[in-house]
Amino acid sequence: MTFTTIYPACYPGRWPHIHFEAFASLVAATNASNKSATSQIALPKATNDLVYAVAGYEASVRNQSQVTLASDNVFSDGSSLELATVAGSVASGLTATLTVAV
Repeated sequence: MTFTTIYPACYPGRWPHIHFEAFASLVAATNASNKSATSQIALPKATNDLVYAVAGYEASVRNQSQVTLASDNVFSDGSSLELATVAGSVASGLTATLTVAV
């Protein structure tokens, strides 16, 4: 599955992440009870640092400095299966990739 989004800010107490739900088809996606899976994609610190250097993300710099993947209340049990690989650049766009079992 692919989707387009803005890069998420980091809010207090949570590591930067993107929520998603997976559906078997577009038709199935018209009803939330048809979802196959719900999860989150954790974003790598190096990419967060690049994005958060852009004006408008100042609060994210502060918030990210106060949380780690190990201290996050969701990712603390192990983030290896939820941590995306990110390619591209802030100027031209980033692509996060993660293989998810559904």
